[in-house]
Amino acid sequence: MLHGVDVSAYQSSFETDGLDFVFIKATEGRSYVNPALEDQVKRARDAECVVGFYHFLWPGNVAEQAAYFLSKAPEKAGELLAVDWEETGDGTRASNVEKDSFIREVKRLRPHNRVLLYCNRSFWLQYDTTSYAGDGLWIADFVTSGKPRIEASWRIHQYTDQPLDKDVADFASAQAMRDWAAG
Repeated sequence: MLHGVDVSAYQSSFETDGLDFVFIKATEGRSYVNPALEDQVKRARDAECVVGFYHFLWPGNVAEQAAYFLSKAPEKAGELLAVDWEETGDGTRASNVEKDSFIREVKRLRPHNRVLLYCNRSFWLQYDTTSYAGDGLWIADFVTSGKPRIEASWRIHQYTDQPLDKDVADFASAQAMRDWAAG
């Protein structure tokens, strides 16, 4: 298992020692950009981590959100893209159709990048009706690392949010993850 973290503006600084990968929040909806994005990308790349970017999906305007995300997320071969599908700050959520459409649109616009679905166990079991996760599932379930309580295959498991979001990835080595990310 590889070790990584996912960060947003709330973790403007983070340690990279012992990390194999870092996911960085790029955007949310159609107007928010992570103000720490540039510094976080530099930190992760300087540490030679596999880098990924995620977009927090809001209901509606899925094509516009995908275009907005990709206009802000740096474009580099071998870096990962993800959609963060969960409840919004106002208690709403994107539908299954919107989640699937967003993933497909990002894959269409950036066909050479892998695109993953991030969601928590509750969303996966209660709201997901298609099991469509693009190129891989990134599941949040705060249990023993590498042992999420789901039947589906997964690529990344977020197992805690203390003191920050920590993840493991189901790859034999960082090179194997890089090779997979490169397609």
